[in-house]
Amino acid sequence: MSSIQLKQLATQLAVIFFCFLLLAGCKETKQQAPGDTPTSGTINISVDESFRPVIEEQIKVFEGSFPGAKINAAYKPEAACLKDLYSDADTRMVIVTKPLSVNDAKYFDDTIHYVPRSEKLAADAIAIVVNIKSNDTLFTLRDLQDLLTGASTSNKKVVFDGFNATSAIRFATDSILKGKKFDNNKVKAVKNSREVLEYIATDTNAIGMVGISWIGNPEDSSQVNMLTKVKIAYLKCDVCVDSPYVKPTTASMSTRRYPLVRGLYYILKENYSGLGSGFAAFLQYERGQLIFRRSYLWPAKMSFNIRNVILNDKIKKE
Repeated sequence: MSSIQLKQLATQLAVIFFCFLLLAGCKETKQQAPGDTPTSGTINISVDESFRPVIEEQIKVFEGSFPGAKINAAYKPEAACLKDLYSDADTRMVIVTKPLSVNDAKYFDDTIHYVPRSEKLAADAIAIVVNIKSNDTLFTLRDLQDLLTGASTSNKKVVFDGFNATSAIRFATDSILKGKKFDNNKVKAVKNSREVLEYIATDTNAIGMVGISWIGNPEDSSQVNMLTKVKIAYLKCDVCVDSPYVKPTTASMSTRRYPLVRGLYYILKENYSGLGSGFAAFLQYERGQLIFRRSYLWPAKMSFNIRNVILNDKIKKE
């Protein structure tokens, strides 16, 4: 081989080696490119529609605190949220009324080789709402069961927040029907929680079931305005000694005096410290828990004490 050929071969090898280094460098850059962090980046989450008011407030405060963070929330029936958790790789977190089950954990461990985190964030209540002109404001669980099964002679119908498996329907099935079946002639389904309230506002013979965060916040002007058209009914308290019927309040939820209480959980499909982890931490610590409290849910992670006090009618003058 001549010296010219050797030089050409050396040049070709140098070019090949340089290209190899360039490709390797590009690959390494792609692997090391910064993604989301606990306080920056963009993620998609799916949220049970019945918690939309309080989660919108949580996201607003979180993004205001961390301008580099963007949380895209899709508000859906609970079953659709859980479907996203299983089948949508882009959905990082879901917020629903049930924790991750043992079978769910096993499925994820077998398929993605880690178990998503699941924690309770707050306690919520299903509020029974009636038209502002209705005289029926006292109910027992048996009354509701009879209405839902058709055993009642009343001509009232119960309105739910969706056509498919919403959390309110599942909760009513588990906690009110207890094995019995709905009478479809007594049940009305509308698109979402807002439409439940709008329906009740125009029909004196309808009873609605919605999450308390849609109607229980006296500091929300839209909810205060809705309370001129609908009102929250009382449910019988089987453990009370002072008041036989109670409304869903933070106090009645925390003491379980109100019978229709459910949990609010996040399930996080993230095996590193990303934006999902940062938002989950925000929801569990002081500011997030105070937002739940301000929205008249009962925070699960922060302790709020209930104390009896005696107030003097008159202030003594010195």
